[in-house]
Amino acid sequence: MTVPAPSPRRHFSWRERFLLWFISLVGTLAIRAIGCTLRYQYSIEGDDAAQPGGPPEQLQKSPGIFGFWHSCIFAATYYCRNLHIGVLTSRSFDGEYIARIIENFGYCAVRGSSSRGVVGGLRGMIRHVQEGRLAAFTCDGPRGPAEVAKPGPVLLARQTGTPLRAFHVAAENCWRLRSWDRTAIPKPFSRVLARFSAPIHIPTAATDSELRHFHAQLQDALERVKKFAEVRGRA
Repeated sequence: MTVPAPSPRRHFSWRERFLLWFISLVGTLAIRAIGCTLRYQYSIEGDDAAQPGGPPEQLQKSPGIFGFWHSCIFAATYYCRNLHIGVLTSRSFDGEYIARIIENFGYCAVRGSSSRGVVGGLRGMIRHVQEGRLAAFTCDGPRGPAEVAKPGPVLLARQTGTPLRAFHVAAENCWRLRSWDRTAIPKPFSRVLARFSAPIHIPTAATDSELRHFHAQLQDALERVKKFAEVRGRA
């Protein structure tokens, strides 16, 4: 199995390198320390019963594209660890420390270039999915606006003919950061529910007009799974 060629990395100053090391270390330790105490459950649209563990085995066996809101990235990172999921990250400072953290949890950080536009940044993700692997997007990342889906997952699904699903991970007890996305950090030993939507199938021949329709479907699916997970996760 071939691996997408690594993208050239941005040059960082010595100060930035130290901060990247420090932030990556603290972020990794925090996610690992809290994540291992959480009690994970999942459910998939069509069957509202919560099952322990996960992610669902049937969603790991075939190529798939998953979208979620940036606010649940902390719990999602631990929950979906070691599945070699491709995640598009920017070459910015923020994108670099996120890439380093997720790589510590068995993800494949596919570094994109904002100067080449959305399609150019997706080339590595296309190769990743075409090799039969999973991909995931923070649909409103990296800087928002919060809970407004961007077109990347829909474009990738059309290009590869791979099903697209939304999911959300909610904890019964959590802290909220004062960030643009109100990132949720689960409190240790909380019960956590991951909710997955039904698949959205996007034809490879879909027109731009049809893509807008599928984009709206993704937005709706993201809102549905968040509402379900937030309500049931605290029940």
